[in-house]
Amino acid sequence: MTAYARSLRANGVPVPEIARKLVITSGKNQGKRPSVATVYRILAEDEPES
Repeated sequence: MTAYARSLRANGVPVPEIARKLVITSGKNQGKRPSVATVYRILAEDEPES
């Protein structure tokens, strides 16, 4: 899921649209969609700190 989100973002897809395309694959929220805030957190892990 994380790699897919990163590749979509690299292709210029807006974050809210990325959140609609993803599905959580494990845990208590399995089968649900992540929030937009969660997607921003996932993508922020890739960015170097300035």
